[in-house]
Amino acid sequence: MANGLYVHSEIGPLKKVCLHRPGEELLNLTPDDLERLLFDDIPFLEVAQAEHDKFAELLRNEGVEVLYLEKLTAEALDAAGSREEFTEQWLDESGLRGHNTRGIVKEFMDSIEDTQAFVEKCIAGIRKNELDIPHSSGSLSAIVDDQDAVTDLLIDPMPNTYFTRDPFAIVGKGVNLNHMYSVTRNRETLLGKYIFRDHPEYKDAPLWYRRDSAYHTEGGDVLNLNAHTLAIGISQRTQAAAIDTLARNMFWGDKGCEIDTIYAFNIPASRAFMHLDTVFTQIDVDKFTIHPGIMGTLQVFKITKGAKDGELKIEEMVDTLENILAKALGLDAVKLIKCGGGDPVAAAREQWNDGSNTLCVAPGKICVYQRNSVTNDVLYKEGLDLIVVPSAELSRGRGGPRCMSMPFAREDI
Repeated sequence: MANGLYVHSEIGPLKKVCLHRPGEELLNLTPDDLERLLFDDIPFLEVAQAEHDKFAELLRNEGVEVLYLEKLTAEALDAAGSREEFTEQWLDESGLRGHNTRGIVKEFMDSIEDTQAFVEKCIAGIRKNELDIPHSSGSLSAIVDDQDAVTDLLIDPMPNTYFTRDPFAIVGKGVNLNHMYSVTRNRETLLGKYIFRDHPEYKDAPLWYRRDSAYHTEGGDVLNLNAHTLAIGISQRTQAAAIDTLARNMFWGDKGCEIDTIYAFNIPASRAFMHLDTVFTQIDVDKFTIHPGIMGTLQVFKITKGAKDGELKIEEMVDTLENILAKALGLDAVKLIKCGGGDPVAAAREQWNDGSNTLCVAPGKICVYQRNSVTNDVLYKEGLDLIVVPSAELSRGRGGPRCMSMPFAREDI
């Protein structure tokens, strides 16, 4: 692991994982801003933090080294002396208008001496009442925008940051640094840019995808099936054109990517099925959780190298999902375990609370949300070893244990 990254599967024993402990960004969520900031409800921060701390504790109990996104970013900025560059780029992407306003905000951010506290403030956002910004110090557009604004935020928070799965995805020894679906989440990828460029342990990681690419893609749509095979969702958050770009970068790049086959799963574009990992996740060598609502509706394509450089060979797989997954993994058969035990009401309820979104810490040992009791009972009966995560508040952000984690290193299986 020359750069500390090594992920060749979804189920190999987990050694390192990146999390973000929910912070003051959740205190800057208001009802008027929920839809724009991709939330359906406002989590109670104190309880969400307690639940997240328990999640981290459960992982440490399994021998997993827990890394924190905010700390890694601060270490990267300090190591490379790149805080000034980061600040300017963060301001560029903050939505601020008015030269003088920007100057006042920069002075405020520069006054935060501790770099980790600075990063946490970048994530938390800034309220208008935190700074003294006279109307006359801005521009005409700033004055009009301020008069028309329905929000008391000067710079939006990044409340989705505790879902570390999405801004980037570790594939093999490299990184998909994503261009995310929404502006509010794309700012999160700035943290990844500096970690994988400047952090002493993770710098110079090869990038299979870049945040300035033209098409959007997110980490929740990426599943590492094995060292040579990737599954990617074509979803609300990942465009087919992004998969074309990613495939070419992986197949013909000069960074030594081992992936030679990509399976693209075309899933319904809906809030309930926002990523592939909300539809199914691998939980053992030959077992997956799955939402029954997508059975029979999936269109699957196999992508490999074409005859010419840069040409992709694309085959539609006309077969059952079980057979496609078994072939992709080199197995005789796989078992799909239905969210909610196949009961349509329980499946819909528990899919909404990420019953199919699990984090595997070793083959057959998975983190699940406590609230999905019907699905968890089915998993117990299938012989799975469950690590149960409290989830009354964390689940309000619309993501499960897999969404809240980005593995940096797994052992081979």
